[in-house]
Amino acid sequence: MATSTPTEHNMGATPSFDMVLFGGTGDLAMRKLLPALYQAHQSGTLHPAGRIVALGRGALTLDDYLAQVRTQSGPHLKADFSSPVWTAFAARVTYLKLDAAHPADFDALAELLGRGGERVTVCYLATAPSLFAGICAQLARVGLNHPDVRVVLEKPLGHDLDSSDAINAAVAQSFAESQLYRIDHYLGKESVQNLMAMRFGNVLFEPLWRREWVDNVQITIAEDLGVEGRGEFYDKTGALRDMVQNHLLQLLCMVAMEPPASLQADAIRDEKLKVLQALKPFTESDVATRTVRGQYRAGAIDGKPVAGYLQEPDIDPASRTETFVAIKAEVVNWRWAGVPFFLRTGKRLQERLAEIVINFRAVPLSLFGGPVGLQGANRLVIRLQPDESISLHFLAKEPGDGMRLHPTQLDLDFESTAQKRRADAYERLLLDVIRGQLGLFMRRDELTAAWRWVEPILDCWERNGEAPKTYTAGTWGPAASSALLSRDGASWHEEL
Repeated sequence: MATSTPTEHNMGATPSFDMVLFGGTGDLAMRKLLPALYQAHQSGTLHPAGRIVALGRGALTLDDYLAQVRTQSGPHLKADFSSPVWTAFAARVTYLKLDAAHPADFDALAELLGRGGERVTVCYLATAPSLFAGICAQLARVGLNHPDVRVVLEKPLGHDLDSSDAINAAVAQSFAESQLYRIDHYLGKESVQNLMAMRFGNVLFEPLWRREWVDNVQITIAEDLGVEGRGEFYDKTGALRDMVQNHLLQLLCMVAMEPPASLQADAIRDEKLKVLQALKPFTESDVATRTVRGQYRAGAIDGKPVAGYLQEPDIDPASRTETFVAIKAEVVNWRWAGVPFFLRTGKRLQERLAEIVINFRAVPLSLFGGPVGLQGANRLVIRLQPDESISLHFLAKEPGDGMRLHPTQLDLDFESTAQKRRADAYERLLLDVIRGQLGLFMRRDELTAAWRWVEPILDCWERNGEAPKTYTAGTWGPAASSALLSRDGASWHEEL
């Protein structure tokens, strides 16, 4: 089936499809995938004949499964379970018992789905990555790797470069690269889409989007939550693998990429790959001066006491796993040479926040008294969560006599200005998969380039054996994070 371009997003209903959810009883399916599909159904975007096939290891009847959905997905669905809309959505759902270790279960799946035709089959692997290769091999064995089958791979895709390569190589034995959708839900957010629209759809910002006019770029993904029952997984992973290697680097690519030749998937991904390949590699001395790793200790969130990381369930009391990372990155190319890109992520920080901040340079001469330029006076703030918005900050005349300047801003709040319903990130990306649009999904060479940049940091941290710097839960991380920016005469956005 031919793939379409991202310009065709508003085409009405999707093609006819089967959405097969491996891990259909799991947390991701219940919190994100089923609510996203319900919203798409409610908006009339899904093809009337589209089916949702949930797979799980439990021997559940369909009624059992739907009851589980109402209980576990209820807070996220925002559905009236007595309404005709819910009844019609529930009629799309089928449940099938499937254990990835039992080949005969895949024969039953193939019989349910059929062997191809006019329907698109999306296999969403919301399972542990260790199961990806086996699942894909079994899908191929029963003929569910024909051209109309698409496979969505959830992160983390490997623990390091070697394990990532091994998973990708194994999956590639059963599916072509054009059938693989490596998902990063941050790329589905409305504000990230608008970042591309602002840059490449207008003449206003693109001339300023370069080293001559940009002082620094800050990308933050902050969480106020702790490990939330994922201690065993998180203690083997850490913030660098969990967030930087994928989410933050993908956002960096969206900021720093050159204009693509078109909106075709590979044209976009070619430019993102160039950014990853242009990232300045880390030496051992660079890791010491350009990275900060932290671990939260006991503190308070919203006035309520919370435990430190080492006191969380399933965490090794001697763990040196980082829950916070700040990095000074550099993109060594003609557009960005010399501009620091500051990346930051962490758990148990002061608030839940994800944003991209473009800080422009100060004016060369002050005509209004005071210092030449107020730090951060001219900046563009793209907010990804908890709400999605874009703000342009600049100086204007203060009302009254004289010519004193004061900060002001222009705001684009998508919630209040949107004339139509906005799809959330997972909904948009699931629709893209059904429609065969690969532009917002990672290609294998992107993933490899990201691991190659991150791995020297991991190796250096492991060799030096130093414990992460501690920070109090409910703050913005270790003091060293602020010092990382101050050496370049900069401050984090919330400190301005």
